[in-house]
Amino acid sequence: MKIEQIYTGCLAQGAYYIESGQEAAIIDPLREVDDYVRMSNERGTTIKYIFETHFHADFVSGHVELAKRTGAKIVYGPTQVKTGFDAIIAEDGQVFHLGDIEIKLIHTPGHTMESSCYLLTDETGVKKAIFTGDTLFIGDVGRPDLAQHVNATLNQEKLAGHLFDSLQSKIMPLEDDLIVYPAHGAGSACGKNLSSETWDTLGHQKKTNWAFRPGLDKKSFITELLQGLTMPPVYFPQNVLMNIGGGEEMNTVFDRSNKALSVSEFELLADEKNALILDTRRPEDFGRAFIPGSINIGIDGNFAVWVGTLVKDIRQNILFVADEGREEEVIIRLARVGYDHAIGYLKGGIRQWKSEGRSVDSIKTLSIDEFAEATSHDKDSVIIDVRKKSEFDSEHIVNAINIPLDYINDNMAMVPKDKQAYVHCAGGYRSMIFASILRARGYRNLVDVDGGFKNIKSSGRFAVTEYVCPTTML
Repeated sequence: MKIEQIYTGCLAQGAYYIESGQEAAIIDPLREVDDYVRMSNERGTTIKYIFETHFHADFVSGHVELAKRTGAKIVYGPTQVKTGFDAIIAEDGQVFHLGDIEIKLIHTPGHTMESSCYLLTDETGVKKAIFTGDTLFIGDVGRPDLAQHVNATLNQEKLAGHLFDSLQSKIMPLEDDLIVYPAHGAGSACGKNLSSETWDTLGHQKKTNWAFRPGLDKKSFITELLQGLTMPPVYFPQNVLMNIGGGEEMNTVFDRSNKALSVSEFELLADEKNALILDTRRPEDFGRAFIPGSINIGIDGNFAVWVGTLVKDIRQNILFVADEGREEEVIIRLARVGYDHAIGYLKGGIRQWKSEGRSVDSIKTLSIDEFAEATSHDKDSVIIDVRKKSEFDSEHIVNAINIPLDYINDNMAMVPKDKQAYVHCAGGYRSMIFASILRARGYRNLVDVDGGFKNIKSSGRFAVTEYVCPTTML
């Protein structure tokens, strides 16, 4: 028997390859399924099952395409939802045989109503592992407010109550030496305060996870679980619907998007298709020179999550600028979260744009020392901290205002147009995104601060508030 965790850092997502004898199963596959097929072929196995822990909101699953390519059966827990593809809708406790091992579905409603865990028993009859999806994370549990954005009959209080019952009656009685394999780790918006660890023993979680705290009753659990929740990213409900219905095949999306465009073709399509121009280069490269009106979300960061958070329409036509050789990566990472309407990229990038005499814009970036000098002389300036509210509440520059990047579209009125505004985040990635979005909307008074809050604090040149340990990372 083999268990392999396939972890994708940009989504903080764990898929799983399980093998016994000549048969294999995949749990929660990503949309690009080539790696799973290759693993199976290289090891001489047949993928028999595709186990889905729930209808995912934060990424588009590869379940439908993987089933088409391998003949594997898709399995979900109990649900009344009608899928756009053939699937086994299993019963609570139903057992599936894979080679010499057994995988038992345990229905654990709460994160969503169909949420289920999969308990693996090895060839000797010993229970070895449990794949918990978004029911149980390392250090936390799944948020209960996502399904209500798809099903209006649900609410977060009701789902939180179901989750408490699932944890107490279905998970708590299981053996302490089980290995817990969750669907996500730190950085995912599917929970409030996930650990950076990607697996643990159930016994250790019973001792350290707040949701298993002795004496914690249902009412207190619900209150604590709902405290600090923020609105989920706008793409979450749209991804759920894609996963229920079954989206286009990855190859179709890739072929449509992988088009190298000349400068004139790029300009024409931007105008004709009302396309968003997305520049995926590093923040510092973007700031020096970019196509006027474009926005920056760097590929070397939580790219897909930020696209999904900030680009409200999942059907938005997108033209993109990328470092040479990284165009395919951009397309794949967009498609992972359902942004299937990239219509091409600028061949030769910004270098080609400038060489053909097209105008460029820029955003000024200051070092921490330059920032300190500028604000010491300009008492009328504004400091904007674009980190999440939880980060800001934990510690921030005295007199800074918090406008989280997540909610920029709702809070632009807070940004003054008649004063110099200095923008910072934790490290420089989010601040340039923020500045680029506002620049595209006519704000020309924003200056980006390089290095972020860590360097601001360590410089000793700014008054900062007393540190408060955060209880949520949302």
